[in-house]
Amino acid sequence: MSGLRALPFAAIVAVALGLTATTASLQDGPGFGAIQIGAWTTWPQIGNSDIDPYARASLAVDGALPLGSGEGLAFIAKTDDMGAPLDARCDYLISGSAPSARFWTLSVYDVDGKLRPNAAHRYGLTSTALLRDANGDFRIAAAREARPGNWLPLDEKSRFILILRAYQAATTAVGYAYEGMEVPSIVRNGCS
Repeated sequence: MSGLRALPFAAIVAVALGLTATTASLQDGPGFGAIQIGAWTTWPQIGNSDIDPYARASLAVDGALPLGSGEGLAFIAKTDDMGAPLDARCDYLISGSAPSARFWTLSVYDVDGKLRPNAAHRYGLTSTALLRDANGDFRIAAAREARPGNWLPLDEKSRFILILRAYQAATTAVGYAYEGMEVPSIVRNGCS
């Protein structure tokens, strides 16, 4: 009889462990197959119909609608190039060039993936509206206070993430296609 009493307890423990393991696996991004380029991470398989079950669960929980594999890629940066978490109390220089794409956007989000409100009511920048140097490279200042040139406003909350969406990107979901891909650098300039 004692074995039958232990069965419900074992089932509860097994379910709790399974839910805990699944929740932990979804914390660092949507499933497997992440590709890291500098501070930026992308999941190229997430827009395909054969995504892994963890990615599918992450999308269901977040309610996110990923770009399809033929539409483009989303790159997420949670840290600067040195690995320090992005913090709105600091100023950043985002510079270089973006992945080859027909069009791209760069936006500031909170750590939960929601757009960050700011006093300037500017939530992102687009590839068609940037000032560029003679080589086609750009320099974007991400800061609380307005800056001349390309400025991406930050709000009063501290932690944030950057999302770079490259539409009709000239890459495929094959991992080796990402070798040598250009992404903007993210350099912290100073903190207040």
